[in-house]
Amino acid sequence: MNVRAALVIAVLALAACDRTKPADTPPPAPYDAAAVGHFCGMTLGEHPGPKGQIWVESQATPYWFTSVRDTIAFTLLPEEPHGIRAIYVSDMAKASSWAHAEDGGWVEARKAFFVIESHLSGGMGLPEEVPFSDKSAAEDFARNSGGRVVSFDDIPKDNILSGPPVGAAPGTTH
Repeated sequence: MNVRAALVIAVLALAACDRTKPADTPPPAPYDAAAVGHFCGMTLGEHPGPKGQIWVESQATPYWFTSVRDTIAFTLLPEEPHGIRAIYVSDMAKASSWAHAEDGGWVEARKAFFVIESHLSGGMGLPEEVPFSDKSAAEDFARNSGGRVVSFDDIPKDNILSGPPVGAAPGTTH
């Protein structure tokens, strides 16, 4: 291979790497009355607690979720779209209340701190992984509501995939 061909290949490889820069990561979208949960088909505003949105390469708008549990489940289920560009969850460190998580804005899920195993239920009445942008806020929440603080990668898959099917009505089982 001559030097010119090697240089062209190197430039093309670097250009391919540029496509993965944060500029390709869409910002979180605000949700409105039309935002519907991917699994349950209900509007996000009908549910208390933190919400989620996932941006994938094949779609110009995010998938919406009425709970963080459903948001994370989407990333674990093989039948769901791949090519995830961003995962945002409600930042409960900034939310005005459990009932109004939409007031708090969003945090990138892979950078958030999650309280798991608290006594609060999420949007579908199921156990919820409660996200925070600030670790000390997550620790305070855990002290007051039970549970423990973990990172996105440390959320036990059994917490997400066990119990009632994702999007099922409260009180149902497998």
